[in-house]
Amino acid sequence: MAKDKTIYTCSECGGSTPRWLGKCPSCNAWNSLVEGPAEPAGASKNHRFQALAKSSPVATLSEIEAVDTARTPTGIEELDRVLGGGIVAGGVTLIGGDPGVGKSTLLLQALNALSRNMKVLYVTGEESGAQVAMRARRLGLPGTAVRVLAEINLERILATLAAEAPQFCVIDSIQTVYTEQLTSAPGSVAQVRECAALLTRAAKASGCSMVLVGHVTKEGALAGPRVLEHIVDTVLYFEGDTHSSFRLVRAIKNRFGAVNEIGVFAMTEKGLKGVSNPSAIFLSAHASPVPGSCVLVTLEGTRPLLVELQALVDVGGARRLSVGLDRDRLAMLLAVLHRHAGVATNDQDVFVNAVGGVRISEPAADLAVLLAIQSSLRGRPLPRGFLAFGEVGLAGEVRPAPRGQERLKEAAKLGFSVAVIPKANAPKKPIEGLTVHAVERIEEAMDCVRGL
Repeated sequence: MAKDKTIYTCSECGGSTPRWLGKCPSCNAWNSLVEGPAEPAGASKNHRFQALAKSSPVATLSEIEAVDTARTPTGIEELDRVLGGGIVAGGVTLIGGDPGVGKSTLLLQALNALSRNMKVLYVTGEESGAQVAMRARRLGLPGTAVRVLAEINLERILATLAAEAPQFCVIDSIQTVYTEQLTSAPGSVAQVRECAALLTRAAKASGCSMVLVGHVTKEGALAGPRVLEHIVDTVLYFEGDTHSSFRLVRAIKNRFGAVNEIGVFAMTEKGLKGVSNPSAIFLSAHASPVPGSCVLVTLEGTRPLLVELQALVDVGGARRLSVGLDRDRLAMLLAVLHRHAGVATNDQDVFVNAVGGVRISEPAADLAVLLAIQSSLRGRPLPRGFLAFGEVGLAGEVRPAPRGQERLKEAAKLGFSVAVIPKANAPKKPIEGLTVHAVERIEEAMDCVRGL
């Protein structure tokens, strides 16, 4: 049987050539030729390039019927939170993370839970069926209704999907799958893109909910072309330090739910367990208040989290180092602290750390960072049960943070009693057990804390 021909297409100008060249002969771009299957001679149409949705006539937007997407819970509450309530029929999810972070473990647990209510299939290209069975036994999963296929050939996988007709399928991983239409090795850009597109088409056509596991690069981004993230409906990233037992699953894209939602898991001997109160992870248990520590209420998606920020100011060579926070923003905040509050750190080393390995990107952490630095510099701890949040501008003003009321209610629920917040976030009705100090400028916040 003759092998299908391939052509090389330029990603810059679209020109094609029958063999690979270092430079495109049409536009002279270097290393822009990508392998792809050639169009069969005499073919009137190619099924690979048909639209995923059925064609329909032009209609007015207001007249199109909008229906809510039905969801099926996976049985893992934290995973359902990130997905927006559960899996969607025909939805395709791409999940990436470092090796050994727990992607396969979590998906095997979800497969076992879903297998009680629907047909499921686990396609493994990195392990044998015996290795998957060993993991299931170690996790205490019966797996009586979980079907397993150890295969990397796309055509055989698609044939199995058609024969088994599962409602939920996991492909672990997309980098190991290859199609016979291309001659390049599994994991190459062309193979990953083509296999992901064909699997997505199969999922949409059959209504099977599918999860693709993706490798990540050294920088933490999903390996392969960014087109993968555009093809699928949901993109999840598994985050976690190998030295910590806690894992975060973060939604970067979700067509059926909120983005930047996170799920918190703890790695145990029996697999990943959801953490119902993640704030407890990111708060240190000090016997008594210590200088340089300030609690922040941050937002991760729709969930308010309490995180402890620690600062250490010491005599040195004016080094600036932050873990879990933006270093450039720290330098800017120190300049604001000097200019508007009269607190100089020019001859001091300043170190800032977010406890628990969490990364904080929102500017609402500014006020808590400055109060922690002030506390460390003066050697005086903040009061017990103290928290703060708010964005600090270059003019020294304290700007409001989004959804301030939810942050305050979460803090009060966990027993915090004193809060310094932006004036625009001041609650209209008093919150039981919580004394709120609303400030407009950074110097007001510093004076308020000195008074406490």
